Amino acid sequence: MELGISLDPSEPGASADAFGKLARQAEERGLTLVVVETPGGPGRLTDGRDAVRADTSAAKQPPDGTGAHALETGLDPWTAVTWLAGRTESIALGLALPQPAQASQKDAGAPYPTVVAKAHESLDTLAPGRLLTDASAWVTAPRGASQEELSALAAGGKPVVVPVDSAQEVEWLAALLPTTSENPGTRRSLAARARRRPGIDYESIPDSLAAGAVEPGDGDYRGVSSNYLRGGAPGLVLRPGTPDEVADALAYARRHTHLPLGVRSAGHGVSGRSTNKGGLVIDVRRMNSIEVLDPGQRLVRIGPGATWKQVSTALHPYGWALGSGDYGGVGVGGLATAGGIGLLSRAHGLTIDHLRAVEMVLADGSRVRASAEEHSDLFWAVRGAGANFGVGTAFEFKVDEVTEVGHAELGLITDDIGQALADFGRIASEAPRDTTVFLVTGRPRQGYWNIQLYGVVDNPDPGVIVERLTPFAQIGMLAQQQVVVTPYAGVMSKAADVGPEGHQGVGDPVSRSAFLPELTPEFARDAARLLSTGQVYFFELRAMGGAIADVSPEETAFAHRSSAFQLTAMGGDEQALNQVWDPLRRHFHGLYLSFETDLRPERLRDAFPPATLERLRGIKRCYDPRNLFRDNFNINPNPGEQAAPVPAPLS
Repeated sequence: MELGISLDPSEPGASADAFGKLARQAEERGLTLVVVETPGGPGRLTDGRDAVRADTSAAKQPPDGTGAHALETGLDPWTAVTWLAGRTESIALGLALPQPAQASQKDAGAPYPTVVAKAHESLDTLAPGRLLTDASAWVTAPRGASQEELSALAAGGKPVVVPVDSAQEVEWLAALLPTTSENPGTRRSLAARARRRPGIDYESIPDSLAAGAVEPGDGDYRGVSSNYLRGGAPGLVLRPGTPDEVADALAYARRHTHLPLGVRSAGHGVSGRSTNKGGLVIDVRRMNSIEVLDPGQRLVRIGPGATWKQVSTALHPYGWALGSGDYGGVGVGGLATAGGIGLLSRAHGLTIDHLRAVEMVLADGSRVRASAEEHSDLFWAVRGAGANFGVGTAFEFKVDEVTEVGHAELGLITDDIGQALADFGRIASEAPRDTTVFLVTGRPRQGYWNIQLYGVVDNPDPGVIVERLTPFAQIGMLAQQQVVVTPYAGVMSKAADVGPEGHQGVGDPVSRSAFLPELTPEFARDAARLLSTGQVYFFELRAMGGAIADVSPEETAFAHRSSAFQLTAMGGDEQALNQVWDPLRRHFHGLYLSFETDLRPERLRDAFPPATLERLRGIKRCYDPRNLFRDNFNINPNPGEQAAPVPAPLS
């Protein structure tokens, strides 16, 4: 039997100090829950504005039992539970909040959804994993209920709270608690258990993963639920630290195939598949070792959870570098199984072009090593479509000798974005392969576009660096410039370190991706129309060519080797973005999965040419015949059968 207390802020004499003393006493005596009643019953609390109205409305409120006393004392329920959060350490706190979706849009006093959500988030930050806002999570007994009545109410499996206003009543309740030898640290709190999601067998989490598993009610849930760009709400996050623990996590996933399954390395991914809503996430960030295997061959072994900032820092003392996108906070695992179009790519090729072997845990839990000599079919597939075949637990790369490079960040302004794009396309394509420059722009402001250029010249000579970059500075009015000679680690070090608080992304950005065989004047014109709509707030062109095209399209599952540019566009609304994006499709000849959120089957056909896709399906039938890895642009091994439903979009 779990017991708690209920405190009514509308009672005469109610005060924050008195509530604090009773709550601390309940916590010390082993009670489970402190509920602060809302005026008029559960659901009457709006959004925390009662505290603001208290000072101005007290004189106007009649003592009719609907909240007048609370306003007279200035102790509204939200303020009370916030106070208790600061005065207690572990006891669960209950406050029945309304459902914003049910609120009348014509009621000025109705809860405003974003305000309610923000208030809830703030209190959850103050008291992580302790807040309950659904009144169905507990049962309220009448004041003065007998022990027999309390036992009968507790038979339903929910904690029973009893209205109290004295220390003697708290002591009486505490005396009714059953004695138990169970270590309280081995069981999650009531608040944590109340937030568990349906369809997940939390009691069967493997012993090897239980200590590090994170549930929605846990204090560190905020740090693992979202990724860099978007908010998430998974039902369970498993955090393996070894290949054997990854196998245990996949065994658990096989028992929960009705749930979305995300695999996360560092949580940066634009596509958003490293988190989900209500599903399972396998987070391998703990597997972040970096080891030099053979200095003579420049062979290194890297865990999937390492970030490219960490990798560049570790390689710098040797005079080495490994091309890795454009941001040091990206994880190795996601990028090294997709492609890796980065600021060294025109000089040294894609990240996957340096991969020599990968260690993986397959869907059935078996461990394999794939290379040109071992499981060569899987090794081919992993380089461009790895998310469909298993969880990479270690990657072996042959890295490059890279001394200092020129790193440029240029800010320009133009009122003719079409001409600027056309000029950039020509200059970037004609540049020597030691020069890789990316262009970023977005919505116009008062008829002008801000353009940011990010580039690397793989040459330490300042004269050469200036020569390479000067043409780019002429595509608009130069407003800002920073060009430095730095080790590649200096380029990657600009990424912020992610601490225990994790990523704090919100919302659900919509992203579209494409490859351009060339940046033609016609494309520049159509792209200018796209940007003029204001529906795209982020638009990036990544220059390709050079060493990327040196590799045959058939050598890896990444087949778009002849592309001149990779394009990404992001917006806030799926339908609106499709309306302005689709007219540009005639210019494209494929897409890059890492930057695409459209999961419709035709996008898979855009990502892989027909022969490549058919070969991938055959390999999928061999290594994941039951299609466990289906939530990241699924290559269905049996396309004639109905594919598993796409998980609901994040809210």
